[in-house]
Amino acid sequence: MNKVGIIMGSKSDFDIAQSAIDVLKEFGIEYEVIVSSAHRTPERTGEWSKTAHERGLVAIIALAGAAAHLAGVIASETNVPVIAVPISATSMNGIDALYAMVQMPGGIPVATMAIGKAGAKNAGIFAAQIIGRSDKAIYEKLITYRDTMKEKVYKDNEAVQEML
Repeated sequence: MNKVGIIMGSKSDFDIAQSAIDVLKEFGIEYEVIVSSAHRTPERTGEWSKTAHERGLVAIIALAGAAAHLAGVIASETNVPVIAVPISATSMNGIDALYAMVQMPGGIPVATMAIGKAGAKNAGIFAAQIIGRSDKAIYEKLITYRDTMKEKVYKDNEAVQEML
């Protein structure tokens, strides 16, 4: 079973998480979603992380803002790849979360995406790429996904050329 875990530090992060969920749905990838905080519910977060592999998770997408330690805490408790998505939750517009996620110490890797919805979408695609290494059907869907993007650019160019 190939399943992705999505964890967010707050319910308010769900709107951003939806971008990752949409991608996983598009690729037909199972997922589970939980709200748990590195700071407010550390025991729950740790237990969820420690049992990720036995629940069949092959990747974890962690969304958080501000002092965004969630992805790092998860990565410290599991060998399942962790994909961090920083969220704009303070006056620093997500830069604080980005720095917290990307500056992991050597030995505890976290793949960090862009801030916000684009990062969440890319996290979903990155998780699909991880799964696609061992699942031919997902790999084929990734090829189709890219071909569709390419065709859209060609069609957009044709439309612009007709407007000139």
